[in-house]
Amino acid sequence: MLSATEIEKYAEVMVWAIDASRPAPLKPGHLAVIHWDRPALPLAESVYRLLTNRHLHTVQRMRSTPFMEQSFYDAASPSQLSYTVPGQKEMSEALNASIHLLAPESLTHLSHVDPSSMGMVSRARKPLRDILDTREQNGDYSWSLCLWPTKALAEKAGMSLDDYARKIARACYLTKADPVMEWKHVLRDVKGLREALTSLPVRELHVESDQVDLVVGLGEHRQWLGVTGHNIPSFEIYVSPDYRKTRGVYYADQPSFRDGNRVKGARLEFSEGKVINASAEEGEEYLIQQLSMDEGANRVGEFSLTDARFSPIDAFMASTLFDENYGGEYGNCHIAVGASYASTYAGTAGELSPELKKALGFNSSALHWDLVNTEKKRVTAIMRDGSHTCIYENGQFTL
Repeated sequence: MLSATEIEKYAEVMVWAIDASRPAPLKPGHLAVIHWDRPALPLAESVYRLLTNRHLHTVQRMRSTPFMEQSFYDAASPSQLSYTVPGQKEMSEALNASIHLLAPESLTHLSHVDPSSMGMVSRARKPLRDILDTREQNGDYSWSLCLWPTKALAEKAGMSLDDYARKIARACYLTKADPVMEWKHVLRDVKGLREALTSLPVRELHVESDQVDLVVGLGEHRQWLGVTGHNIPSFEIYVSPDYRKTRGVYYADQPSFRDGNRVKGARLEFSEGKVINASAEEGEEYLIQQLSMDEGANRVGEFSLTDARFSPIDAFMASTLFDENYGGEYGNCHIAVGASYASTYAGTAGELSPELKKALGFNSSALHWDLVNTEKKRVTAIMRDGSHTCIYENGQFTL
């Protein structure tokens, strides 16, 4: 497992991450919340100490255990599924930062649950996420995620717990003398690349691999982002496209664990921005249910590429947080079905109204689900003047 020194370094990285993901660092008197799973208590304590030392008002919230989650979905009535705890809206309106410490003790304990029940819970919580999205657009709120090693994760990834922990430590630079400085270096390198991508007059992207033939329309007033501090680790460079212009076939060769379900070999066919056919080698019923969660669930909210030269992640980790940043031999691309990221709007923060988001093709949904492809691929940018430029091939950006 992680040593006491590595835990302290991890906490320092997470506090840097929430500062890095906002226009200005957190200040004394700001309100922060730590959401943590039970096994991540040692890290939660370290993060709490650092935030308290900075004179932030810090709330601690342990997530439900697998037993609690199972008990809830096995017995909950429709009114319980759609219930919002009093005070949540007011807290969301005042919150300045959230740190999420993921440490799942089970990955498949909800596989028997009707996906429509989970969809009801997600839809009930969407208004709270909308509040936080608006606060983030205005520079008032930031968030970050990280992963704590657990036996369940290690088993699904096919490795020992110690080996799994070493993979986390390596990917997050916890084995380095100064992990925060390492992340600043990554941010510097990725920032130059994302600025180069944003400067290109791209109309659409054509992604080709053995099982992918997908066109993604970039849309107007977009900027590419990456290493924003939202995820630790993070090596991807991403954009929220104009969902209306998506067409073709996408295939996720990496399995995905979500809401206690495992989906493998998801294949999506798009036409005029929507999924018209969906199948999976495993978990197909859950996949189809998720895509029908709401009007925007079957549309693309994010397109992302990871350069293998940046990412030290070289194994399947059974966690989207790591798998969407997979480096390996050929890097990866992923799409997210569902909600888009308003932060990829290239205009002034705060001016992206719901009406403008709709006009520009930013997607809205209670769902945001990343599906990863690690095949050898080529990504061609089709410019506004009709010319073609390869921007990514064999796991590397070619700019």
